[in-house]
Amino acid sequence: MRSKILLVDDNKDLCADFKLWFEDYDITAVHSAEEALAVLGKPNELGLVILDVQLPGMGGLAALEKIKALEPGRRVIMLTGYSTKDVAIKALKGGASGYIEKPFSLKEMRAAIEKELAASPGENPADWDIDARMEHVKKFVEANCFKKVSLRDAADAVFLSPKYLSRVFRERTGLGFTEYKLSVKISQARALFKSGAGNIKQVSAQLGYANPESFIRQFKKIAGCVPSAFRSNGACPVERPKKRR
Repeated sequence: MRSKILLVDDNKDLCADFKLWFEDYDITAVHSAEEALAVLGKPNELGLVILDVQLPGMGGLAALEKIKALEPGRRVIMLTGYSTKDVAIKALKGGASGYIEKPFSLKEMRAAIEKELAASPGENPADWDIDARMEHVKKFVEANCFKKVSLRDAADAVFLSPKYLSRVFRERTGLGFTEYKLSVKISQARALFKSGAGNIKQVSAQLGYANPESFIRQFKKIAGCVPSAFRSNGACPVERPKKRR
C-alpha cells in the first residue's frame, strides 16, 4: 500500500506538479490550514503532513500548533518560500519534523519524505489474509484513538463490510470492535495521566468524549478505578483485604 501524504499549499500548480513528481505516494492536496485540520480531524492513515508556512487565513505555524495539539506524534515537514532563520526555529520548536525551503530540489524533498516515513513498499490490504487485516484494524484504531472512529471507517481501511468485520474481529481477538476501541482509549488515558498531560476534563475532551462523566464511567469499568484515584497513585489502588477479628 502506498504511503499517504497530506500536502497543504495554496499554490494549486505546485500541488498538481507534486502529485506527478511523487506519484509513488498517495497524496491528498488541500489549499488552506482549515481544510487540512478538517482532514486530520477525521480518522485517517496519513503518514506525513507537508505544510506551507504562508497560507491564506490561518498561517502554517498556527496550523502546526493545532495539529500537534490534536496529535503530538504527527510528523510534519514545514515548507516555505519566505525562509528566515526565525521562522525555521519557530517551526522546529513547534514540533515540526523538518523544514524545507522553496524552491526545493526533488532529491532533497524525496530524501526528507523517505526519512519521515521510513517506509518500505507495502502491500494492498485487499490482498492480505484475514489475520493481517485484523492487525491492521487494531493499528488503525490505535493511530486514530483521539478521533471518533466508526466500524465503517475501520472496515473501509481493510476493504471489508462493517458487518463482516464486526463478526471476524470478535472471532479473532475475543473482543467486540467497540470494546477494543474503548480499551485503546483508556490505555491512552492512563498514559496521558502518567505524563501529567492534563486533568480529567482535558483528557476526556482530547479523547473525544462529549462529557467527563461518560469518560469516568468507562475508565472505571475498564481500568478498575476512577480517574482521580489513578492520577493520585499512578495506578489503580489495590484494595487491601479486611482483617478478620
